[in-house]
Amino acid sequence: MGFILAAAGSAVGLGNIWGFPTYTARNGGAAFVIIYLVLVFLVCLPVVLLEIAIGRRTQRNPVGALKMLSPGTAWNLVGKMGVFCGIMILSFYIVIAGWVFGYFLESVTGGLERLASEGEFGRFVGSPWKNLLYMGAFMVATLAIVVGGIKGGIEKWARILMPTLLVMLFALIVYVLTREHALAGLRFYLVPDFSKLTAQVLNSALSQAFFSLSLGMGALITYGSYMSKKENILSSGFIVALVDSAIAFSAGLLIIPAIFTLGPGVEAGDLAQGPGLIFVVLPQVFMNLAGQVGYTFASFLASFFFLLICFAALTSTISLLEVPTAYVVDEKGIRRKKAALITAGIVTLVGLGSLLSNGASHFFTNFLPYPSGQWQGFMTITGDIFFETLLPVGGCLLSTFTAFIWKTGNFSKEITRGFPEYAGSKLEKWFSGIVYVVPFVTFFIFINTVLQKYFNIQLF
Repeated sequence: MGFILAAAGSAVGLGNIWGFPTYTARNGGAAFVIIYLVLVFLVCLPVVLLEIAIGRRTQRNPVGALKMLSPGTAWNLVGKMGVFCGIMILSFYIVIAGWVFGYFLESVTGGLERLASEGEFGRFVGSPWKNLLYMGAFMVATLAIVVGGIKGGIEKWARILMPTLLVMLFALIVYVLTREHALAGLRFYLVPDFSKLTAQVLNSALSQAFFSLSLGMGALITYGSYMSKKENILSSGFIVALVDSAIAFSAGLLIIPAIFTLGPGVEAGDLAQGPGLIFVVLPQVFMNLAGQVGYTFASFLASFFFLLICFAALTSTISLLEVPTAYVVDEKGIRRKKAALITAGIVTLVGLGSLLSNGASHFFTNFLPYPSGQWQGFMTITGDIFFETLLPVGGCLLSTFTAFIWKTGNFSKEITRGFPEYAGSKLEKWFSGIVYVVPFVTFFIFINTVLQKYFNIQLF
């Protein structure tokens, strides 16, 4: 249970809370939701299983695992890429987590009206010293848990954070669904219109499924390395994918109807705002509720919501810090506390670029132009390269490694250790076959992402 909660927490994060509802709104609602859920279990689950299997087989971090399974080759560079991606992703993720923490503190101290005012989000993210304090507080909390180790830190807090996250999420869903106009949002979210189903929707659903599970950077290899040989990888991996997709689905069930409570004029475009969905639109939703339930209770609901997102963010920052920390401990022989402090220090220094790239510094706000000619900030570039571009590359290479280097027979053997009935079953044939397909699917995601992000070219 500790493994499942920690691994699910690794996948559950800000991408579930705003990424999934945003992608759903951009891609036609319920039809996208159905395709997303199908792809999670058809395409992404095999990658979940192979990462866990590699970790448990080797009992090592991503770099050490690939060194052990393919000695004397360059495959360990895939693991190093994953570790580096973890550092870079955490460097901007911790900044956004700091925003969430700041919004929680502002809401709980009566500042909801200010948060809901026009232009406040821009002013908030452009305040470097305040955000440095919020980011630092979140990093300290993450560091304290990782320093505590696996049993005393990550497992212990996963057992607290994940159930609390679920309870808070469902409590808010129940409340929002009782509000006026919420039914219109529910209809948009749950009643499919398959005429909106296009190749672009399929690509978006697959991209979101892959990113939502944080595949490709070796987080599940790291957590798998702590897993007992007696445990059932198949059922554990299935539950991790199920919990992650269930929380993404539940976030949509909360946020999309919540936006529709603003009134009958709400359109899908109002939902498809990425971070603005959380930091601009939702404060307006809670402020709108103040006229019905009073300002104090609306502020309580806003505080409750941002605390929920803090918990979701913390479960992810823990795993993002654990991956490079485990690498430093295993490969460099440094004690866990020192390794975590060194890694957190590097992350914080790199993160200053993202913190300053939202108006506080012209240099970081307009960091580099893309080939399409559009200038982008340091945070956007970091996210585009290390999260949206290199994670599919990591997934592609790991599945290629499993299929052609480690071999599917060894993959099946590792799953069979904790589940003897797997050998010779239809499930074994399915997962062994799909591992050969995943490299091509993830490579397609990579190509499409590069063309779209950097060249503004849409294949479909």
